[in-house]
Amino acid sequence: MAPEATPVLEARGLCAGYGAARVLHDVSFSVARGEMLVIIGRNGTGKTTLIETLCGLTTLHGGEIRLEGARIEAMPPHRRSRLGLGWVPQEREVFASLTVEENLTVAARGAAWPLERLYGLFPRLAARKRNFANQLSGGEQQMLVIARALSTGPRLLLLDEPVEGLAPLIVQEMLAAIGAMRASGGTAIVMVEQKYDIALAHSDRCLVLDHGEAVYSGRSADLLADAPGLERLLGVGGQADPG
Repeated sequence: MAPEATPVLEARGLCAGYGAARVLHDVSFSVARGEMLVIIGRNGTGKTTLIETLCGLTTLHGGEIRLEGARIEAMPPHRRSRLGLGWVPQEREVFASLTVEENLTVAARGAAWPLERLYGLFPRLAARKRNFANQLSGGEQQMLVIARALSTGPRLLLLDEPVEGLAPLIVQEMLAAIGAMRASGGTAIVMVEQKYDIALAHSDRCLVLDHGEAVYSGRSADLLADAPGLERLLGVGGQADPG
């Protein structure tokens, strides 16, 4: 039997927070190449803290983070980025005085996501490539920051609530783009999403956090079909609409 491939990301026993305050308690999970894991849970359960811990922006009290087998928990954020960790935070931090195309080329490296491929993923950006970033709508800016993160050729892409506050049409376009990223198979994706139905319907596996602890890990489709489980873990009744 062939040995299992090394996960793109492996977190072991993460305990982290801000200063002396601990938010995460002994959280462990892994993500394989081409896989999409969503992190869900009630408000204030540590979802964004987990993403920021992977990026190196919190105080780590214990545990290990491995990116394709290499330990990175002691590295500063810029070194993690250089090793292939891409991050799209909740705030849409575009370079306002640069054009769309300049935003996409300023940090580009590697050949995995050239401009033509990014424009194919986000046709709206192709149509506005000569516009300044501050002339875009909120949804277009979100597309831009995701495309800019992809331009760095990440092995692992972290998305923190990428469809929050967007119009329904833009949400559908964004989910289609995320689906295309999944289908490409080259990048592992970890996404935090408050809307559990969207999260579970568009991912392979899920991790549920409660009070900073992992209380469920499994296939997204299984949890989506488990109304009692959704009620117990998230406090929601009935089966979600996966549309």
